[in-house]
Amino acid sequence: MDGQLLLVLLLLLLGASGPEGQGPGPGEPEEEPPKEEIPEEDGILVLSRRNLGLALREHRTLLVQFYAPWCGHCKALAPEYSKAAALLAAESAKARLAKVDGPAEAELTEEFAVTTYPTLKFFRDGNRTHPEEYTGPREAEGIAEWLRRRAGPSATRLEDEDGAQALIDGRDVVVIGFFQDLQDEDVATFLALAQDALDMTFGLTDQPKLFQKFGLTKDTVVLFKKFDEGRADFPVDEELGLDQGDLSHFLLTHSMRLVTEFNSQVLFVVVDVGADNGHVLRYFGLKAEEAPTLRFINMETTKKYAPAHGGPLTATSVTAFCHAVLGGEVKPYLLSQELPPDWNQRPVKTLVGKNFEQVAFDETKNVFIKFYAPWCTHCKEMAVAWEALADKYKDHEDIIIAELDATANELEAFPVHGFPTLKFFPAGPGRKVIEYKSTRDLETFSKFLDSGGELPAEEPAEEPAAPFPETPANSTTEPKEEL
Repeated sequence: MDGQLLLVLLLLLLGASGPEGQGPGPGEPEEEPPKEEIPEEDGILVLSRRNLGLALREHRTLLVQFYAPWCGHCKALAPEYSKAAALLAAESAKARLAKVDGPAEAELTEEFAVTTYPTLKFFRDGNRTHPEEYTGPREAEGIAEWLRRRAGPSATRLEDEDGAQALIDGRDVVVIGFFQDLQDEDVATFLALAQDALDMTFGLTDQPKLFQKFGLTKDTVVLFKKFDEGRADFPVDEELGLDQGDLSHFLLTHSMRLVTEFNSQVLFVVVDVGADNGHVLRYFGLKAEEAPTLRFINMETTKKYAPAHGGPLTATSVTAFCHAVLGGEVKPYLLSQELPPDWNQRPVKTLVGKNFEQVAFDETKNVFIKFYAPWCTHCKEMAVAWEALADKYKDHEDIIIAELDATANELEAFPVHGFPTLKFFPAGPGRKVIEYKSTRDLETFSKFLDSGGELPAEEPAEEPAAPFPETPANSTTEPKEEL
């Protein structure tokens, strides 16, 4: 037994020290360990805790999607993500796409504070501690373009007139920054904006001959477009420099057609809040400082719609919003003024959108409401009678006389199209509404209320017979009855 055991041990030792198992001799190079490869699926790097560091070292620009296999949004993104990877690969782009199975890689999701799926983070130059949150498009070309503008220059450097003209002719909207010093901070601001304004093509120049060609003498950002006035200039403030927010607002405003048709269903109208358009802002319940923003109105129903969040306005986000409204995915919003603290202190109660339902459909009250417009002449003419009516019935606990500015408050129950509109909401269940269409004076209003929302029938007063009209002797026409 001992001999057999010794034989086995010797064979093992010989096998380990034979020619193939010997270490390198003097002067012989050491063999490199096999290089670790990162697995891929459809051109997308598959990352884990073990290989993320390697991926960051090998790829200067890396977009990583944290996903969950069960996530519906992740499944919808998957084909677009793969197409984006293919687009970049076809261009031999330096940027790469990767993905991490979040639930399976709990350490990574915790490290990068991932709480929802999908979450996408952009890593640059191997920096693991401060990735950029991806907020770009979710379709292939948009993802690819977002990465192109981070992996390479976000604006084309223009050296001559031919290059500038070719760039302008190649797109409907082109933005060119004319800067005398390309090392200036304003240039960095311009390029930073160009990284995210994916709907526009950007150029950049410091060439005096291009300044001259386009009639410029100082730093200016120029938007060239193949519609409307054709060009819009944004001079850089010599003291304050280039403000990215102001420039973004300028580009958004001037890059949209004044009236644009979308999908044969939607017309885009651009409103300059700096001009005399206060009436338009009031109609949508907006303030000038809220611009740039969007509102969508259905002209048949007059229902209005607003985006759910205040994200950046791009062609992609605007298109998505329009599709969501047309698809019934967005609920209309209703305008309402704030409720005055003293709304019920006067004989005529003040209603707004926020308290209308509570007051009008109170089953214990008979409510008579005037829907008016501040500019309406007829509303102003009947104001005295309405105040007198409220004063007359102010001690009747079951009767409320109220008014609502229908230009600043919208109702879910019904639209108001004419002014003044008078409606009576009788006490009791059923949300009954009676429209008043008679004479607008105190006496008739009172009769209407006293009869519970009906005008009592009155016998027509006898009128003296009108004298028989004389007819010319030679006329054959019988006199007509006077109505």
